[in-house]
Amino acid sequence: MERFLVFDVNETLLDLGPIRSGFAEAFGDEAVASTWFATLLKLSFVSAIVDDYHPFTDLAAAAFDMVRAGRAAKVTDEVRDDILGRIRSLPPHPDVLPAIERMAEAGIPMAALTNSPPATAKAQLTNAGIAPYLAQILTVDMVRRFKPAPEVYRTAAARLAVPIDHMVMVAAHDWDVAGAMHAGAAGAFVTRPGQVLSPLQPTPAFVVADLGELADALGA
Repeated sequence: MERFLVFDVNETLLDLGPIRSGFAEAFGDEAVASTWFATLLKLSFVSAIVDDYHPFTDLAAAAFDMVRAGRAAKVTDEVRDDILGRIRSLPPHPDVLPAIERMAEAGIPMAALTNSPPATAKAQLTNAGIAPYLAQILTVDMVRRFKPAPEVYRTAAARLAVPIDHMVMVAAHDWDVAGAMHAGAAGAFVTRPGQVLSPLQPTPAFVVADLGELADALGA
């Protein structure tokens, strides 16, 4: 059986540049976007560990409020909602569509697996032109626990009707790839700027600079 590629969405396929620009405009410092995203991930990890599920969009707003309070910044809820609303129309990274088209032409099956809620994920991938190439758009809503919880990846494999050891989780986050590998899947790590592998986790089957390099490795 051939490999089934399963893509993370935010940062892996889609460029968070418009959100970073929004933070720069609101806070006067683009680096605040990284603080917000790290806070968002922290909230998702805590949610998974203590089994207290809230939609990712709710966590995103809570993370924004925490960062705003921590900086005592006078940023309105309307500005917050505008910045976070940009997630539905993020552009794909330049390498994404050409590589996905190549892999589709080669007959490599593909899906998405994201922390975003279903409506947000569908809007994101449709607006970016990626959705038509995907067999399914899967989200953590199916198990109400965020990545990297192992049941997320195992349920994804079951939904795709593929043995988990034939599933390849493609992500620009080392914790996502590590979670998939610990659940029994293979991993493909995309070294987007600023992203590095943890030296404490197993080395993924693929470590690539972009999706074009992954397509090359898969013979597409």
